[in-house]
Amino acid sequence: MNARAPSPSPIDDQPASLSKEATPESVYLGRQPIVDRNGALNAFELLFRSDATNLARVTDDADATAQVLARLVGDMGLSAALGDHTGYLNVDRTVLMSDMVRQLPLPPERFVLEILETVTFDEALFRRCNELRRAGFRLALDDVSQVSPRLLAFLPCVDIVKIDFMECPRERLAELVAAVRQHRKVSLAEKVETRGDHDAAMRAGFELFQGYHFAKPQVLTSRRITPSRDALLRLMVLLSGEPGILELEAELKRIPNLVVQLLRLLQSSASGLARTISSMREAIMVVGTRQITRWAQLLLFADGNLDALRSDPLSQLCGTRARFMELASGRLRPDDVWFADTAFMTGVFSLIHVLFGSAIEDILSTMPIHADMRRALLERQGDLGLLLNAAEAAESGELTAIRTACNALPVFTPNDLIVLGLTAVG
Repeated sequence: MNARAPSPSPIDDQPASLSKEATPESVYLGRQPIVDRNGALNAFELLFRSDATNLARVTDDADATAQVLARLVGDMGLSAALGDHTGYLNVDRTVLMSDMVRQLPLPPERFVLEILETVTFDEALFRRCNELRRAGFRLALDDVSQVSPRLLAFLPCVDIVKIDFMECPRERLAELVAAVRQHRKVSLAEKVETRGDHDAAMRAGFELFQGYHFAKPQVLTSRRITPSRDALLRLMVLLSGEPGILELEAELKRIPNLVVQLLRLLQSSASGLARTISSMREAIMVVGTRQITRWAQLLLFADGNLDALRSDPLSQLCGTRARFMELASGRLRPDDVWFADTAFMTGVFSLIHVLFGSAIEDILSTMPIHADMRRALLERQGDLGLLLNAAEAAESGELTAIRTACNALPVFTPNDLIVLGLTAVG
């Protein structure tokens, strides 16, 4: 975990829980590069940020980790935050001993769990560390500054040792690196602030490097995609009763923002996808109710100040459009359940660029959606594209636009679209 520079700085790299002053419409995630001896990017350490000014306030380490995971899994997505690189996550004892990280759909080989300096070593923690390593995670020990009993106790169950360059005397660096190398662990020099620090770290034999000499943390920003607390509680209650796929699908359809996050969850899945997804039913079956339950719990824990979904005009529009397309699809292709499901999801994703504040092309490139949906959203092609045009025409209330939509879909009259629009709102 990279800390402050020697002089006062507006940057604080410690993990933090949610600031009460954070902008509710956006979420932030800090990331700082970790490079190898050749200067090539090796990984990013992921850091909680309360706002775009790159400030963080530490109050609860477990809460901070949950915040970072919620943003990574739900709001931003793994690809946007890390690309193809590894991510370092700060974890305290509470997180290490819980299922928070292990039960989420995060590919273990992509993450290093960075054990904070506040964690004490004992037999239970030793067993847990070994369980996590067997599951595929790598572990790093943070803020080491000397060869100590704590370091020697942790060395057998970690893979990387982060040595604090500001705290470790220069004459002890070689001893520390030698102790790490003797146990066949990777040495990482953190808080490398100057060219002189880097030169000394290179001479001491460090393998990885992190600090202001290379880069300060970058703040990634994304539109907050959060369902209401009531909606999450309702979903969790439903999940606790082992619902069937159809029942769970019906509940998710009531909360369009959750559909967006479900696809983010799916895109971050460790198992990957051998096929595209065209309905919520497929997404639920691929992710599984257990993963959805864990995800809902994390979202509830990470966002305790959520506004009611009904008060968000954009969410209301998203739900109305998705419902309109589902209703209209039944008129266009009666008894075609797959088409109705796909139409609903197309309605949700037609506003995804507004939710995330990005070009729709960029966002859809990271989403495992069906080709028919992609053509509808990007080119307005096929029946789904025509239904999307009809939905927008009905929303506008402009008779010319409604008639144009009906000309492309002769099964509908202008009155049909107006009635469907009113029904979808209700």
